[in-house]
This record gives sequence, C-alpha cells and structure tokens, in this order.
Amino acid sequence: MWRDYVFASSVDHALQLLSRYEGEARLIAGGTDLVIQCQRGECPAGVLVDVTRMPGLDRIEERDGWITLGATVTHAQAAASALVREKGGLLAEACGIIGGPQIRNVGTLVGNLVTALPAADGALALVALEGEAEVATQSGRRRLPLSELHEGVGICRVNPGLEMITQLRFRALGQEYRWAHQRIARRKVHALPILNVAVVGAIREGRFADVRIAVGPVAVKPLRVGESEALLEGQPAEPGIIRRAAETAASLCHPRDSLLRGSGEYRQALVGVLVRRALEQLAGIAA
Repeated sequence: MWRDYVFASSVDHALQLLSRYEGEARLIAGGTDLVIQCQRGECPAGVLVDVTRMPGLDRIEERDGWITLGATVTHAQAAASALVREKGGLLAEACGIIGGPQIRNVGTLVGNLVTALPAADGALALVALEGEAEVATQSGRRRLPLSELHEGVGICRVNPGLEMITQLRFRALGQEYRWAHQRIARRKVHALPILNVAVVGAIREGRFADVRIAVGPVAVKPLRVGESEALLEGQPAEPGIIRRAAETAASLCHPRDSLLRGSGEYRQALVGVLVRRALEQLAGIAA
C-alpha cells in the first residue's frame, strides 16, 4: 500500500509531484482499478497524487468540431452527457454498461484507458470513434491516437510515473453517422465481456461510408478490422456485403482460449455474429 497521499492543484503541479518522487508516485482519480492493484501488491506506487481537485478536468465540451472530455470525467458523466449522446452516442452507451452504478459514478474514463485492458468497453468505443488523448509531460504536450495508446495487456504507452492524460477527444459525428454496440457477457452487470464490437459509420445514398469496426478482446489491445472496413466502403448497405465483411472480420481475429471467456474458436465465431449484427443495426436492417 501507499505511504503518502497528496493532492495536486494543477496539471503542472501533478507533473512536478510525479517528478519529485522519481517514479514512485501514481496519479489517482476514481481509483477503482488502482486501489485494487495496490492492495494486491501489483502497483509500485508509494505515493498517490490525487487529481480530482483540479478545476476544469471534469468538463465535457465541444470545441472546433471535437468533443472533449477532461481527465476526471467519469463513466456516468459520459453516459449521461447530452452532448456525448448526440454526437458520440457509441461512447455514451459503452460507458453506461461498465460495472454498476457505484463504479460508473467514481471510475474515470481516462483511468480505465491507462489500465489498458483490451476488453474495456469505453476504450473500444473511443477507438471506433478515432479518439485521441492529450498527454502532458514536463517538456510539453502531445496528441496520441487512442488506437496507439496500448502496447499490450495492461501496458499503456503513457508512463504513469511521469506523464498525465489531461483530455480525450473525438470528432463530433454528423447527422449521417450511425453507430452500433454489440456485447456478450456472462451477466448483465459487473462482468467483463466475453466479446464486444463497436461500429461507427455513415449511410450515404444507401451505401456504406467511413465505417470503423473495433473488436475486443481478440488481441493485446482493441483491434480495428481494417480489411472489413475497406470491403464495405461505397458498397450498398445490404445483407450480402454485410455477411462478407463479418466473415472477413472473424477470419482476421484469433482470440486465445480463456477459462473466463471461453475457447478461442467459440469467440472467433462470435466475432462474425456480433459484427454482422452491428452492421445490420448500422444499415437499419431488422435482425
């Protein structure tokens, strides 16, 4: 467990504290993952730096065509936000099914991303939305596509002992865009998904356009199925092309056997089923 707990007053202050403790400190907001890791001895943090008192980091706003979410925005806030629901409804739905009300009211979307689990519903939605993270360091700030945020299971490219994700953002979806989220789990709440699929795309004059398909957990991070996306581009939104795209997605995913989630063969078959259902929903085709 940690020996010190301190509050940061600003992003610069938080970065200074991380630097001062030379890798021993970790940022905390909701702590729904981090506290458990500390209890299990899985986190090296001797000091926790609380960022929840920083002004402005709990805001959800639209800026220059981007929907921005601050670092301390919770899953419940994202799920309830009228702005997110209107212009990024996929994220609102994904955040609304994570854990139970207690977890959603405390846990932050950024914290969940840093935990870097390939089945995380919010991460999958943000990858399909082609979201970005703003990462602050003492030398400046940079943008990092969320598709590149994770290097492996539980491994985030943002150094939790030196850096801070200050903001997430994604392009606001226009009126021609639709979205779909398919998920299967052992129970309706408090359960990690056996498989989940997030899809965003437009239907223009009856044809698919700019379709993005993210699947998890079938790799070490949320997986974009680019071959299926390319297959759909400009094609009629009809059952035949949907079936081909779903079959292609399944052929490209190779989930491992898991005592928790089932066999790899079973989940590979599920990829085809859930991608097909999501695309049918996108196209407005009754199941």
